[in-house]
Amino acid sequence: MTAALATNASLQDHPDSAAVSVTAAPEITIVVPTLNERANIPILVARLQRLLAGIHWEIAFVDDNSTDGTAAVARTIGEADSRVRCIRRIGRRGLSGALLEGMLASQARYVAALDADLQHDEGLLVAMVERLRQGDVDLVVASRYMEGNATAGFDPHRARASRWSSTIARRFLSVELTDPMSGFFMIRRDLVEELAPSLSSQGFKLLLDIVATAHGRIRVAELPYVFRERQHGLSKLDTRVILDFAALVIAKLTDDAVSLRFLLFCAVGLTGVVVHMAVLALALDAAELRFSAAQAVATIAAITWNFVLNNRLTYSDQRLTGWRFFKGLLWFQVICSVGAVSNVGAATWIYNSGPGWWVAGLGGALMGAVWNYVVSAAFVWRQR
Repeated sequence: MTAALATNASLQDHPDSAAVSVTAAPEITIVVPTLNERANIPILVARLQRLLAGIHWEIAFVDDNSTDGTAAVARTIGEADSRVRCIRRIGRRGLSGALLEGMLASQARYVAALDADLQHDEGLLVAMVERLRQGDVDLVVASRYMEGNATAGFDPHRARASRWSSTIARRFLSVELTDPMSGFFMIRRDLVEELAPSLSSQGFKLLLDIVATAHGRIRVAELPYVFRERQHGLSKLDTRVILDFAALVIAKLTDDAVSLRFLLFCAVGLTGVVVHMAVLALALDAAELRFSAAQAVATIAAITWNFVLNNRLTYSDQRLTGWRFFKGLLWFQVICSVGAVSNVGAATWIYNSGPGWWVAGLGGALMGAVWNYVVSAAFVWRQR
């Protein structure tokens, strides 16, 4: 009440704003990440308009620059209904990042995560709000595995992968939920604000990240629901989901000290050693080059191999194509050349300090790997 009076008083100080009406923030913001979900947007909005009568709500579509006009459809609906907003993201991808961005853009007391594919039972949102209003829980999770639910929308492979990943999350991250991989939940927005600096913007499972990061400080309730079959559009789940899940588990187990990207980068580097030795052998035996020339050819081949594999695997979510691919390759060659110099310099300094040759070699290799990873992430794939 005090805030409303203060706002009205400030408006009265400006004659031109006399006709402006002040509306309080909604109680709930429903955040819906989208990527080519044009056909589902009108259906979802119409369902929410019917179901959420009596609740002050809004829906924020966070669109990863869809090519099918998803954002335009959402904005057109929003022109007639101010409760419908669209945040269009350019150059950024990922379910967790989209959810986090939408939640942090909200002024509501509660924020909910809901998929655009209509597989989540949006009717459960009413029960979620009512449960949070009681004040004894901070987070309400829609579970596919509680007694009384069904998973009609799961094919056998996806169901098996979901249960497998849920078991890992419970065992290694001590997350006590029947469905820690759920993408359907509602939470107090102030908690998201508090945890946001420690959450990952990569990956697909923001709920698991939130619960693991909170370390038991969040009071949680679960509600069963029926996971429905997709009617329109295509699933966005692919093999990248496995890497994203592994990355999240590794990050939480090591308190964010180790990233999966770095481990993948090092693994690619090891394959590059094999390529280097193979090309070196061919250059010496088959091409009969001098060792210095053969070594140069092998080095260029190994660096090129590392770049292609990293672009395909380590940075698959930010893969470079077209002209950017060749520009990135040139940058990567330069960065790795400097990394080789730092490798030799660090190894020589360690060797002269006393430890054995293997300690010096390992230290130099680690120095070179860290340099290559950090600098290429910043200048080639534009990671921050």
